[in-house]
Amino acid sequence: MAVIVHVANFYREGSGGIRTMMNALGPGYQAAGHEFVMVVPGAVDADERIAHGRRITLRSPILPGSGGYRLIVRRRDCAAILEGLAPDRIEVSDRSTTRWIGDWARERGVPTVMFAHERLDGVLRAFSPVPLPATAIADWHNRGSVSSFDTIVATTRFAADEFNRIGAGNLRRVVLGVDLVNFSPVRADPALRERYLPATPGAALLVMSSRLSREKQPWVAIEATRVLHEQGHPVHLLILGVGPLAERLQRQARGLPVTFLGFVADRAELAALLATADVAIAPGPLETFGLAALESLASGTPAVVSRLSGLSEVVLPDGGVSVSGEPAAWADAVRSVLAEDVDTRRHRARARAERFTWQATVDAMLSLHRLDSRLEVSA
Repeated sequence: MAVIVHVANFYREGSGGIRTMMNALGPGYQAAGHEFVMVVPGAVDADERIAHGRRITLRSPILPGSGGYRLIVRRRDCAAILEGLAPDRIEVSDRSTTRWIGDWARERGVPTVMFAHERLDGVLRAFSPVPLPATAIADWHNRGSVSSFDTIVATTRFAADEFNRIGAGNLRRVVLGVDLVNFSPVRADPALRERYLPATPGAALLVMSSRLSREKQPWVAIEATRVLHEQGHPVHLLILGVGPLAERLQRQARGLPVTFLGFVADRAELAALLATADVAIAPGPLETFGLAALESLASGTPAVVSRLSGLSEVVLPDGGVSVSGEPAAWADAVRSVLAEDVDTRRHRARARAERFTWQATVDAMLSLHRLDSRLEVSA
């Protein structure tokens, strides 16, 4: 049995792709006979057993402007926890404030993996108040990550590109999965549909499940809905998520057929909403994988995604379409999906999602950790 410890920032109970990934890896590692421990930030210190493994929470401050996400800043306390856990493998889901863990582990002979969940060059461009040489800064920082960790894991070619650009020899690609049981076309609910759509032929229910923050560009979905509405197409957009842009987006959506549902904590309710919708919209150009869009596909709902992001690799060719440009182009893309036969497009979306299983992700990670020598991980 190996002790696998995963340290993550930007983890919040009930939301976020990092949390979803960790909650899937944990049971898989445990089923293979290993112990899984999460070390994450939170409002209070805690040490508890949950369904996905053991979770140690470090009291941590909220990162301003992040919509409630916290960062582990108590390095000494975190190091003491790691010493006590005596891990055989360490995974890290933050390339910035936790990069020290790579060097800490190397001094103790513990193999490490860093997940590259975002494109650093893109994040710099999205959030910097002044123009920056984003590529040069990202390359400099990524070289540090490459030297600190034994393995860098990217989930798509898009995520891998900035490491390939600097010739990272320890880069591996591991594709993530989706919950194919809870997210399913059978979760569609006619009563939900009646609640939001008029009894009009051709009416369509749109959904965007996303954190409402700058890098996700959620305003694109609202403006695409505006275009469709002004052209006379009966549509209604459901926005699932919270974030720092929520109030601004609500002002933007006034007078439009848009409903903000906030964070949907109930997974059954979320599954029903995704399965009931006709089209999911994922406008974020920096998405390196996009679990929310994949959950829509698993629910039988095709997605319109940014051509600039890694979502094209996940969704295409059968699960929807990719697009870039002005809101009118996104509206056109939505119409192109709706023009397809309903049963055909729902079947194709589901079939595409079925190519992504969490068991395959777990197997690939165990192989990468050299805990199952029968499996291979692609470079």
